[in-house]
Amino acid sequence: MNLSSAIKEQGPAGGGESTAGHPAPVSGKAPVRRLARGVELASGADAIRALWRRTEAPVTAQLEIGDGVSIRRHAVYRRNIENYVGTVKVPVGIVGPLKVNGQFAKGEHMIPLATTEAALIASYNRGAKLLTHAGGCRVRILDQGVSRAPGFVFASMPDAIEFAGWVESQAAAIRQVAEATTRHGQLARMTCIPEGNYVFLDLRFNTQDASGQNMVTIAAQAVCDYIRTRSPIRPLSIYIESNLSGDKKASRRALQSVRGRKVAAEAILLEAEVAARLHTSPHEMVRYYRMAAVACSMAGTFGTQGHFANGLAGLYLACGQDVACVAESAIGHTRFDVLPGGDLYCSVTLPGVMVATVGGGTGLPSQKACLDILGFSGPGKAPALAEVAAALCLAGEISIVGAICAGEFTRAHQQMARRS
Repeated sequence: MNLSSAIKEQGPAGGGESTAGHPAPVSGKAPVRRLARGVELASGADAIRALWRRTEAPVTAQLEIGDGVSIRRHAVYRRNIENYVGTVKVPVGIVGPLKVNGQFAKGEHMIPLATTEAALIASYNRGAKLLTHAGGCRVRILDQGVSRAPGFVFASMPDAIEFAGWVESQAAAIRQVAEATTRHGQLARMTCIPEGNYVFLDLRFNTQDASGQNMVTIAAQAVCDYIRTRSPIRPLSIYIESNLSGDKKASRRALQSVRGRKVAAEAILLEAEVAARLHTSPHEMVRYYRMAAVACSMAGTFGTQGHFANGLAGLYLACGQDVACVAESAIGHTRFDVLPGGDLYCSVTLPGVMVATVGGGTGLPSQKACLDILGFSGPGKAPALAEVAAALCLAGEISIVGAICAGEFTRAHQQMARRS
């Protein structure tokens, strides 16, 4: 059986065309868009069949990726991807309950994570249950903002400096131009940074419930167009992104300020609970944390933390986030301290949590279902999702450090990651 036959057996994927040559909903056939000079561009299932033929992939691979549900939903998925041929299934596990005492996320949450890494769900689940047993963790959003940083090249440094002064004089007009491109974003700050014959224009936006990369790009383009037509000093070149914003890169700039939402979470764990549930002591965990912080400094990492990327990647993938943003989101600091009574204080600070509850992949069927599990689908929910992301990272840090201190880290991976 080939993919074409399989698609027919799996049922209709869309409409077809009538005998008159006009699009009409005919079962089993995809609509055809007619272009100039009689050229036809197939869409829907026909386009998927054509792409699979070009790959020369085994039929088994085609059927696994281009399964019946994926083919029937091609119109939904193709809004988010080009050259669509199907979907990849990633296992999803549930972590929780995790009690979060935030400004936006309150109460116990069951958190879906998508991952192929055995032992990861178990580790985060252990940390989540420990935090919940302790009464939950306090979480606060400290700052927010998403930047786009156009770059301008001039013939000389005096031209660059004069241009920077002119741009700053246009702040009100530039804000109006930028905000005219979006119903949701606001230009919160504009900073001109001359560097020799370059000028970097740092535009920082509040993107509300959207992750915002596309929003700020479109707004920044409008600003560049305004500058191109109005500036008395003509740039030699204008680039929509100079690479200053830190988009999808770990950066010292984001670590020291914000990229998306800056979120902190903290909790206090009783000494007896650390002993009973993590099989170690607060003093041992703090001793490890201090050594690990030195090692991070030696390695040149951005921040001091164990594995923010694990939890964030699982959450982002499950909930339709831009997974590449883990590169910038998974930086920050983890801290452990022994309190005077012997209990453990623990906290995490993440300056670059990039999450959304509208737009992007959040409306895809499985991803929306995961957001529904959390209760965070739709407008007004992004701050709560950011708070849960930080709480999840705190749970993961507690669990992994506890496992290393108790000498259980290797055994857990041997037992869970090698079961096959």
